[in-house]
Amino acid sequence: MKQKIVIKVEMNDQKRRTRAMKIAAEAEGVTSVAIEGEDKSQVVVTGEEVDSACLTRSLRKKVGYATIVSVKKLEEEEKEEDNPTPISTCCQYRQFPLYYGAVSDPWPRNWCFM
Repeated sequence: MKQKIVIKVEMNDQKRRTRAMKIAAEAEGVTSVAIEGEDKSQVVVTGEEVDSACLTRSLRKKVGYATIVSVKKLEEEEKEEDNPTPISTCCQYRQFPLYYGAVSDPWPRNWCFM
């Protein structure tokens, strides 16, 4: 489920904007981050299964006052074609790696224990 989250953050200077973008970009599931709004105080995050409450909490801790403005689900516009592209014959079968190596037995059987 792809979603778009808009968070209003108190950012007075470029240093805080940079820090807010860095925090949002490091969040799990985020695919894109942008700063929007008239006064550039909104962080717009797009991604899959992004925890908006956790992201807002970390922005509050590290940048300043932050509130969630909106969370929207984005519909995926990818439509499956009726005629899928054919797979070439060389890639139809899964190729397993072959492992070869010399193995030495730590306890050879020709030893005699007394």
